Amino acid sequence: MANSYKEIKVKTLPANILNLYNNKVVPADEAVKQLKSGDNIIIQPGCAAPMELIRAMVDRKDELENVSVYHILIVGDLPYTEPGMEKHFQHKAFFIGGNTREAVNEGRAEFIPIFLSEVPFLFKRGIIKTNVALIHLSPPDEHGFCSYGVDVGTIKSAAEKADIIIAQVNNEMPRTLGDSFIHINKIDYIVEHTEPIKELPQIDPNASKELLEVYDKIGINIAELIEDGSTLQMGIGAIPDAVMKYLGNKKDLGIHTEMFSDGIIDLVEQGIINGEQKTLHPGKIIAGFVLGTKRVYDFIDNNPIIEFHPQEYVNDPFVIAKNKKMIAINSAIEVDLTGQVCSDTIGTRLYSGIGGQVDFIRGATHSEGGKGIIALPSVTKDGKISRIVPKLRSGAGVVTSRGDVHFVATEYGVVQLFGKSIQERARELIKIAHPDFRNDLLSYAKQTYNI
Repeated sequence: MANSYKEIKVKTLPANILNLYNNKVVPADEAVKQLKSGDNIIIQPGCAAPMELIRAMVDRKDELENVSVYHILIVGDLPYTEPGMEKHFQHKAFFIGGNTREAVNEGRAEFIPIFLSEVPFLFKRGIIKTNVALIHLSPPDEHGFCSYGVDVGTIKSAAEKADIIIAQVNNEMPRTLGDSFIHINKIDYIVEHTEPIKELPQIDPNASKELLEVYDKIGINIAELIEDGSTLQMGIGAIPDAVMKYLGNKKDLGIHTEMFSDGIIDLVEQGIINGEQKTLHPGKIIAGFVLGTKRVYDFIDNNPIIEFHPQEYVNDPFVIAKNKKMIAINSAIEVDLTGQVCSDTIGTRLYSGIGGQVDFIRGATHSEGGKGIIALPSVTKDGKISRIVPKLRSGAGVVTSRGDVHFVATEYGVVQLFGKSIQERARELIKIAHPDFRNDLLSYAKQTYNI
């Protein structure tokens, strides 16, 4: 079946696999006729979102009501969250992206707070019934297996529990290795459509020179905590990639992370990231998904040093802790003087999600020689508001409790809070706050905590 770009690469398949494949190929508009009002739909997230299937689903809106759409952050336009779609589609987000934030806060979509490691359990345990899974795959190999490509994390286990699986097969989807495959005999409908995989650079191209300098200073501060032979986890955003820039003098680093981006490629090619001292999956980069550009997609394609696994494995704190010298690096919106971390809301306004922060902070701190690090600029982009705060804003969510926080980093340094009293924590955090706000923070701490 032809599409708008080129034929899907299946012509060299054995006859039995080719026949099985061809018998499942249908146009997108025919495949999505399987969706019914009231269904629960799970969509492969991140940069792997099957945009052709999403477009076809939304084209059927007038025939559908009360369809619940589940996924974490998706890169790209999501027309089912636009005003006027409420009676047709209700998006229920496990993690909020910029393209769904307005819909969630205006009530046109909903947010489910959950640890990333536990998202698959909702489907595996039948807490959320999965009627249809919309997935995005590489072409099948000679054995009939398609790869989930750039995002295995929360979709593989959910899709395996779906009543109906509809797959977009795309020449551009990398064939990633690990626990990352589905056989075509488990797919009900195949839609052939080749288009570029969505990209998400980790550094904001509109970031000011001053902000980039802040990220660099934070990266330098964190790099000093990383010993040779450490295994790294990097959360989403510019700070983890900034850290990568300052690891050039390290040796034998490993990766076990929910996600990674382009930032690791140079370190792998230089032999700095080699996984040789990893105590779990030595020599392998372990992840659930990637968010990046075509450079990283080309890097992961059929690359035997990289294994993708479902998020309930990658993000399991007990699994993470098996890596010695595990380093978890995650960002925050604000941290109060007792060490409470808010990273999913701005006051009562829902902003992102819990994600894998707590999974990895807990895993790292239980690792032999591990460190869990919360990193953030000391002030907002305009410099007017401190992000080290006397107390969290009214309505703000605590993602990482003060009992879980060990290290906090800003451009002014790194402090260790583990084992310290409230008074000691306040003193330490004031040291790495922006100088313009230290006096106010100190006055509050004296009045409130008698320091």
